[in-house]
Amino acid sequence: MKKRLAIILAMALGATTLFGCSAASDSGGTTETGTKTDEAAETDAGTKSDAGTEAVSEAGSNEENTSASTQGESTAAAEGREEVVLWHYITELEKEALENTISEYNESQNKVYVKAEYVPREELLKQYTIGAVSGELPDIGIIDCTDHSSFASMGIFADLTEKFQSWEENQFLEGPMDSCTYQDKIYGIPFNSNCLALYYDKDELAEANIEVPTTWYELEKAAEALTKDGRYGLAMSAIKTEEATFQFIPFLLSAGGDPEHLNTPEAQSALEFIAGLIDKGYMSKEIINWGQTDIEKQFAAGQASMMINGPWSNNLIENDAPDKNWGVAMIPKDNEFASVLGGENLAVSKDANIDACWDFITWFESKDVSKKLCGEIKKFSPRSDVSGEETFPDDEVMAVFGEQLKVAKARGPHPKWTELSTAIQLGIQQALTGEKSVPDALEEAQKTVDEINATIK
Repeated sequence: MKKRLAIILAMALGATTLFGCSAASDSGGTTETGTKTDEAAETDAGTKSDAGTEAVSEAGSNEENTSASTQGESTAAAEGREEVVLWHYITELEKEALENTISEYNESQNKVYVKAEYVPREELLKQYTIGAVSGELPDIGIIDCTDHSSFASMGIFADLTEKFQSWEENQFLEGPMDSCTYQDKIYGIPFNSNCLALYYDKDELAEANIEVPTTWYELEKAAEALTKDGRYGLAMSAIKTEEATFQFIPFLLSAGGDPEHLNTPEAQSALEFIAGLIDKGYMSKEIINWGQTDIEKQFAAGQASMMINGPWSNNLIENDAPDKNWGVAMIPKDNEFASVLGGENLAVSKDANIDACWDFITWFESKDVSKKLCGEIKKFSPRSDVSGEETFPDDEVMAVFGEQLKVAKARGPHPKWTELSTAIQLGIQQALTGEKSVPDALEEAQKTVDEINATIK
């Protein structure tokens, strides 16, 4: 079992910068919050995602306490077994499904005991960074796919290439596997894949006599018509975490841009479109404080008629607003339909008991377990032998996500994606708050991106 030194150091060093932040669980990822209004947009620390991408608020602390209590009997349960500590930042309904699956593994054999520990995502990133020096790391970590190559480049993950190549069930999609690969070596296994799409309230669109938008022009017109009586037409996340980058990229890609070239007409067009929705009052100024879970709360409460979000929201909407009549569509396009690939991976720390960790991973990532768990958390299995239709039969919403996933592109992989994404987040916030013009904000972000890329050997 690993010591808790890294946790203590991380909390001490990161407290002043982390409070009030929020992250994706996913990439695409999510935060855990209470009901929000436009004026009260507190987020906890921890989603994204993206993902991401992180702080412990009261809600985050409660999650950690809950995780500790559910895993409290680990010492007795692990007696005579190799204990494997697994860190994760999965929240809400997904957390229950994950920990139930881990319990199934623990009950299925008597050699290895996996102890799950919840750590808010931004806190987890801090702990990994400190652990790269101190060596105090979990045995297994669930991490956002965009962070994987960065940590692999630090040398903290075990090289799993030989084990993966000799594994008979190593059937995974190329894109998710690329996120686990650094310098032609495999440093992890994909856990799930997801992307973003457009959620809409069917009744509110029907009342306004509006068709589901398919283009940016139609999206703006729909948002205009739906904005009334304290309700906004559209909501998306622009909080200063990976979630802002995650949600901006589909618009950037649709305009023909890419995350490493920001001082371009394409990037300017994408950011000006989003800024224009705020300036015209069709989207709340508070999106700069909202993570993706906050956006879901706005949508579920009827304070936004449409939102950009991912399939992890499905169970949340059903829980928060069981009578809501909603649907999902492709994100409206500029030049072409686009989305962003999110998801989580599993990585093994280099000093862990590799064989014990691998025993769990091969069970957890097997076809049947992957299909079942991904179906429960409303994400796609990264396995090439598990189709979306097989995981989500007769599910119209997930069928749309399956189509959206076909045009989704990965972020990176880039060994310094976190730094690159931070530059993008700052540019987005500067533009949306009016601190800088869109061209000036993107020009400054590009200078930072160029400096980051110049340091890569």
